[in-house]
Amino acid sequence: MKYDDEKILALLNQVEQAQQNTDILAGPVEAEGQEYTFEQRSFFDDQLYLHIPSSFVPMSREMQRVKYPYEDRPAVILTNARGEVDITLQHVDQPLQDDWVQELTAGMKQMIKNMQPTNVFYEEKTESINGKTIGYFDFKSPALDQPAYRLQFFLELGGETVIGGFTCSYKSYQEWRSLVMQMIHTIHTDSLKGE
Repeated sequence: MKYDDEKILALLNQVEQAQQNTDILAGPVEAEGQEYTFEQRSFFDDQLYLHIPSSFVPMSREMQRVKYPYEDRPAVILTNARGEVDITLQHVDQPLQDDWVQELTAGMKQMIKNMQPTNVFYEEKTESINGKTIGYFDFKSPALDQPAYRLQFFLELGGETVIGGFTCSYKSYQEWRSLVMQMIHTIHTDSLKGE
């Protein structure tokens, strides 16, 4: 009898998980037991738009100094309430054209590989998203307390380079990866404002 109850409970859990929303544009989604609603936000004087969790806020200066100890840290660092999941954006005064994004993506991946050979790399891809060429790659990297999952993406904006990033603990990357990919697919520039 107890075995049947466990089977029924497991089946109910599967049904509940299958019914959960996984589309960031269709309402709240769940990650790590938290519910996140995504909203479109603008960056760099309303030139770049993408959907991110509405609850993400600018990271405190103190936390920035700990998590991003180098002086040339990203201009935009947004994080969740616990400071464990970050989205970063940096507009770099470095010329870039859509045609060069694939080469830049591969070059940045190689540079990170050379600097930190213990990283484990996954996917590298360049695709056209809402009229922009966007390149990205993701990897697992060692960290002080536990490994981190990182994704970096690159695109041209006003003839210059935008470098974006996403970081969370490696143990939770499976819950976040599809959400991050959806975020990247909402990127628009000022000429293509999307809702």
